[in-house]
Amino acid sequence: MADRLVCRECHRVQDSEEAETCVSCGSSSLTEDWAGFVVITHPDRSEIAEEMGVTEAGRYALKVR
Repeated sequence: MADRLVCRECHRVQDSEEAETCVSCGSSSLTEDWAGFVVITHPDRSEIAEEMGVTEAGRYALKVR
């Protein structure tokens, strides 16, 4: 999964490697330089989601450069 793009703004992992904008926040600031991976299924009940500021279920990178 290291070749996937991640949004620098919301840290959401993009499903398409050819994505030009983030499907979640609309940012065009995408990168391949990221580390760590978390899947959040219930953001309203997750302490990790709260710490990351995540409100939508999905896949997120923990560290984005």
